[in-house]
Amino acid sequence: MVVSPSRTRLRRMDPGDHDPRAAAVALLDADTRRGVLVVDEGGAILHWNAGAAAIFNLSRDQAMGADAARFFPGEADFPARLRDVAAAGAPVRQEWWLVRADQSEFLADVLIACAGDRFAIGVDDITDRRAVALSLARSEAHLGSILATIPDAMVVIDERGLIQSFSAAAERLFGYRQVELIGKNISQLMPDGDRARHDDYIAHYRRTGEKRIIGTGRIVVGRRRDGTEFPLELAVGETRMEGHRLFTGFIRDLTEQQQAELRLKQLQSELIHISRVSAMGTMASTIAHELNQPLAAIANYMEASGDLLARGDADPELLREAVGQSASEALRAGGIVRRLRDFVARGEVAREVESLPALIADASRLALIGARERGVRALFDLDPDAELVLVDRVQIQQVIVNLVRNAVEAVDGQRVRDITLISRRVDPDRVQVTVADTGDGIAAEVRERLFEAFNSSKERGMGLGLSICRTIVEAHGGRIWAEDVAGGGTAFHFTLESGTVDHD
Repeated sequence: MVVSPSRTRLRRMDPGDHDPRAAAVALLDADTRRGVLVVDEGGAILHWNAGAAAIFNLSRDQAMGADAARFFPGEADFPARLRDVAAAGAPVRQEWWLVRADQSEFLADVLIACAGDRFAIGVDDITDRRAVALSLARSEAHLGSILATIPDAMVVIDERGLIQSFSAAAERLFGYRQVELIGKNISQLMPDGDRARHDDYIAHYRRTGEKRIIGTGRIVVGRRRDGTEFPLELAVGETRMEGHRLFTGFIRDLTEQQQAELRLKQLQSELIHISRVSAMGTMASTIAHELNQPLAAIANYMEASGDLLARGDADPELLREAVGQSASEALRAGGIVRRLRDFVARGEVAREVESLPALIADASRLALIGARERGVRALFDLDPDAELVLVDRVQIQQVIVNLVRNAVEAVDGQRVRDITLISRRVDPDRVQVTVADTGDGIAAEVRERLFEAFNSSKERGMGLGLSICRTIVEAHGGRIWAEDVAGGGTAFHFTLESGTVDHD
């Protein structure tokens, strides 16, 4: 077997470090874990210890007098190498690929020292040691590659909270270089309030073993080098190495996600507002008719009062009654306008405890404008146990208005034109509202996409009403669905959070 000389690495020892003859004696006295052989100038073996016998798999009797060059396949002229060592005047140490008696290769740490006309050679088998070192180097390189390319920031700390590793993504996220943070406390990446408490959290975990964040994810706040704070999702894992705990944190910046969610909510609010304005446009003619009644009554009462006053002998009681009726009709007209204004108004979403019966009454009055003239009958079946709900009043009124207006259109032309509004307490913290009609039901081709945007069975409808209803109800933590009614018609149900929770 021929081994290329390029596979060896030479390092000459400092001549001032060792006396050649003393070095040779030290090799001869070494423990048996090191192989020691002594050769003459031609390379013939003069001494072979137990360590050499074990390393080279060759007994002393077999080795004595043999040519040592057989174990150094990379050297074409082994005696010349020995002469180079003698000329150097100091021991030479190098890593060398050697062969055993069975021709198997191994990596050795070789020390050659000249002692007069003889040479002492010490051999240590470092194959396993080098394999471990190479494996460790590969692992470190692999970890370095992971740290450089992993998309989420990764930080490793010890049980004292000191940073042991800081990925490239973490450098970009926090604005620090890894060399600036190694050995520093992880609390440096936290706002002041969390910074003061973090070491206490670690001490509590070490003392009690109680896990508060390890193994789970949570939303926290981080602090960049420039002092800016930002929301992040943190997941922490734990491992043990050589009896010590290490904690690995994976960090994801949520700034863009939260901004996108805020923008989505703003867009939803805009869409809901536009939907309310559009709904009012479709009801404009019936609203005008509804307002015309109190306004006409006011005009009549005022005209009658004028006639009484013109006669000069007006009855004060008749005048008082006419003025009183005018005021009542004016309040009625004002109430209609106020409900329209509140319904169309755009405002911040604020969930408050509201009276469900009152909310249903106000919304249905608005939605049923003109329905009576079309022969529609509204029925109410309200559960007294479903009194309070936690809602945004205007938005839930919009849901009821949309469902009731759809029901009015569904029963148009039917022999029975009934719309029923029902409320029920379905569990301690949940209330269900139902709007049922006696129409033809929902067409099969529409049912599967009933709550999707731009899905409508109306010739002039945009298909946004039910989609917006679902958005509003789900934003309130509820759900909305539709069912066929026995005997014909459709019932739309949606759930809301109760304003009071029964703990009995």
